[in-house]
Amino acid sequence: MTNISNTERTCRICLVRHGETAWNAERRLQGHIDIPLNETGLAQAEATALRLLGQELRFNALYSSDLQRARQTAAAIARHHRLELNHDERLRERHYGFFQGLTYDEAERQHPEFYRRFKSREIEFAFPDRGESLAEFAERVHDALHDIANRHAGHHVLVVTHGGVLDIVHRLATDEPLDSPRNFPIPNAALNWIAHTDGEWQLLAWADESHLGDTLDELPNA
Repeated sequence: MTNISNTERTCRICLVRHGETAWNAERRLQGHIDIPLNETGLAQAEATALRLLGQELRFNALYSSDLQRARQTAAAIARHHRLELNHDERLRERHYGFFQGLTYDEAERQHPEFYRRFKSREIEFAFPDRGESLAEFAERVHDALHDIANRHAGHHVLVVTHGGVLDIVHRLATDEPLDSPRNFPIPNAALNWIAHTDGEWQLLAWADESHLGDTLDELPNA
């Protein structure tokens, strides 16, 4: 029987949060609302694409959320790396229901009990008006990543997505519970590396923003 090395079985995924938007700067919850990059975000997308060229790796595939802030970030990467861009709606941000369009301060002021449940990371709490629970959100993110990893064993893959998705990804790779407080950064346009081998996930590197200037975290005051 021929032995297959870990290298041949491992899918290494570099995940990038989209560049900055005007709503990021306003600390406004975007969710599924389709907000474009601002000028800072467009510059971050270019800087990230060039930083990835310096990795001296051959990336085999590029996946992105279908929301335009992720698509615009991924388009810069696709152009520099000559990769076909594959959109997957499972890589979208969490749907925040009627919190979408509100700033964090507005959400807390207008809906204090719902905000408390959101902030405390109640796993089964789903936002009113078609919003997702953390459990539902995590399930679709896990499904997307497992599909990508199984499709690209032995390859390097790029995924452009959102802050909430990266929160789920970090927990997937470290076995950190969904309801524990977040203790890691999620900056716009940073590089985050995970690996998948034989059904097991591993965190390789996180929040590399050496190619960027000031960045905004996914949460206020983080």
